[in-house]
Amino acid sequence: MALVALKVDVDTYRGTREGVPRLAELLERIGARATFLFSLGPDHTGRAIRRVFRRGFLGKVQRTSVLRHYGLRTLLYGVLLPGPHIGRRCRELMLGIARRGFEVGVHTWDHVRWQDRVAAASEAWTRRELSLACREFADIFGAAPRVHGAAGWQMNRYVPALEREFGVRYASDTRGTAPFLPVFGGAAGAVPQLPTTLPTFDELIGRGELHGTDPVDHLLALTTGTPERDQVFTLHAELEGGAYLPSFERLLLEWRARGLRLTDLGSYAGLLDLTSLPHCEVVAGSVEGRSGTLALQSQWASG
Repeated sequence: MALVALKVDVDTYRGTREGVPRLAELLERIGARATFLFSLGPDHTGRAIRRVFRRGFLGKVQRTSVLRHYGLRTLLYGVLLPGPHIGRRCRELMLGIARRGFEVGVHTWDHVRWQDRVAAASEAWTRRELSLACREFADIFGAAPRVHGAAGWQMNRYVPALEREFGVRYASDTRGTAPFLPVFGGAAGAVPQLPTTLPTFDELIGRGELHGTDPVDHLLALTTGTPERDQVFTLHAELEGGAYLPSFERLLLEWRARGLRLTDLGSYAGLLDLTSLPHCEVVAGSVEGRSGTLALQSQWASG
């Protein structure tokens, strides 16, 4: 039976407080597993305004109604309002998610800072950011994180070695087609990548070339077209845990009806022979519906 591993990126304080509990309730009701990846430091979402000159950024903002999904207060954090410390304020909520049996892991320390700076950052900068997140995670959950999913699918050549050093056993930092071991400049990393294989809701909403196709129907068509292939789907607590919760529920129910197993990254990794995965270069490339460049599995980027 093919599977869809569900990865929940939790980017903001509001997404943690409001979106995460809604998603947990839905997943429990349906009987689906998922991995929740938490942002653990200050919410500085408002600083993303610096991306205004990035190609495609304004178009994405208009298509996806950022103000509606994130709220005005969130968009002021780190600019006109101090950014709340997510790990400290939401500690009990995060612990509750783990107690309910969901896999938990690290998304980032400061989402905007990692997404905007890590691709060109030094080893020292990358170490500091990842160390802050992993220390906060260990303080909350009492153990090192087993899984990391980089904010905005942004990484650099130092990330795989640092993940291993901090105890991460598998990661989902990239976009691609299938699990692989990452290679940067000829040097292979030891932490397997379980890349996001499907487009996200916010990449599909309002895209003219889709001619009004509902994102759920588009995702169902993609997975029906490759029925034996395992997939990784990334959702966002701020979107699927908010206005798109009914659409996400329909997607899960349709996947379940079509015989797909809905699981988490850890269960998916447990089915793989991680020692025999192919080695693939990680390259920078673009994804339809998303601004800027992302870390891509090389075969996918060239295919």
